[in-house]
This record gives sequence, structure tokens and C-alpha cells, in this order.
Amino acid sequence: MDGLTVLLLGGTGEARRLAALLARERPDLRVVTSLAGRVAQPALPEGEVRVGGFGGPAGLVEWLRRERVGAVLDVTHPFAARMSATAVTACAEVGVPLLVVRRPGWTAQPGDAWRRVPSLEAAAETVAELGERVFLTTGRQSLAAFAGLDRQWFLVRSVDPPEPPLPRRLTVVLDRGPFTLDAELDLLHRYAVDVLVTKDSGGSMTAAKLHAARRLGLPVVMVDRPPTPPAEEVERVEDVLPWLLRRSG
Repeated sequence: MDGLTVLLLGGTGEARRLAALLARERPDLRVVTSLAGRVAQPALPEGEVRVGGFGGPAGLVEWLRRERVGAVLDVTHPFAARMSATAVTACAEVGVPLLVVRRPGWTAQPGDAWRRVPSLEAAAETVAELGERVFLTTGRQSLAAFAGLDRQWFLVRSVDPPEPPLPRRLTVVLDRGPFTLDAELDLLHRYAVDVLVTKDSGGSMTAAKLHAARRLGLPVVMVDRPPTPPAEEVERVEDVLPWLLRRSG
């Protein structure tokens, strides 16, 4: 694959680590990291970056052909199901090899009080039964599912300010991970949180909130990951290099 272009679908900490790893270990490749553009000031990876969508599978097909892409690495968020599906469809049409780097989900530990639900809507129904002061960490674009809950007060943490529709009783904290256990404990105490709602994102950057909830005995509503089309997957950034080496052989 010497001299070919690799499209890295990014927006995660793993994607930034992979971009740096490829810049160091495979300087012969042109690596282009694509960001969705949903964050006003994203943490930029090393190397070439493009920002914005492709316009669905057809747009991605056109881009892959125009840029003569030799491989696609999907290192998007586990809940970026639409982008992952677009990558599978476009790569199949163009005949470009695709590798998905998907971090493992979280696993409940002794002392956890988790309620797994299949969707944000189900999370909104469940949280209404569990508490009145909710730490909502499902992302600023998911708040509409909770907008109809008037009895609950919500603490929302996001990188950028959320936009309507929003819950009526709402406090917003602007922050970006990683977060520490002590900081999460302080936050939960300060706002008297009695239930946590989160997506099963996995990884270590935001796992401290789960450790804090366990220590305080708080219930957690855990939204399961959406289904994605079958694709070749690895769990670790380090597994990408051998895959690229096999493709180049």
C-alpha cells in the first residue's frame, strides 16, 4: 500500500492515537482523518484532516474514487451507526478494504446497579421510574428524547452547548474528558445526583462516572449500542498496523 491514501473516519481518542501511530510507523501512506464537524472546536489529530459529511454512501463512493483511496479505517464512536453503515456500503461498492476499530463496551461489576435499555426513548421511560436528579451523559444531540420529562431535573455535560428541544429543568456543564474519579464524585455530590444515564460507549476516557456511581450506590441507565452492518473488526489501535501490512503484501 506504499504511497496510497488511507481514509480514517475519526472523532474519537482512538482515532487520534491511530493517526499519530500511522504518521510515525507508516509515513509512506497519505492518511486523511475525516471528522463529522459536530463539535465547534474538535481535538484535531496529527496529519491531514477533512471536516464535514460525505453526503451519504453515494458521496463517499465519489470521494473514495476521486482520492484513489486504498483502505478505510472506521474509528468512529460506537454510536455513529449511520457513518459506519455508510462506510460498509460505499467500500463494498468501490471494492476498498474496510477495517473497523471498535472499543469493547463496558461490563457491569459487582456493586453496579445497571438497567440496560435498547434506545434513548427507553432510557427516558426508565429514568422516570428511578430518580428525580439525573446526570445525563448521552451527548448533546440526544436530549430531545428527554424533553418531555418535567418532573426530573437534568445535569447535562457536553463539549458544546446543546440546542432545543431540551428538558425544561436543565443545568449544563461544558467540559471534555478524560474525567477522574475524584472529579466525578465531586460532581455527583455537588448536584445531589440520584441516577446516571449514559451510552455504552466503552473506553477509559469517561468510565470514571461509572466507578463513581458504583461507589455511591446510584442506579445507572445504560443505553445499548445500535446494530451495525457486519464488517471486519479489531478492538485495539495497535491491530491496525498488521492489517495494513497484510493488505500491502
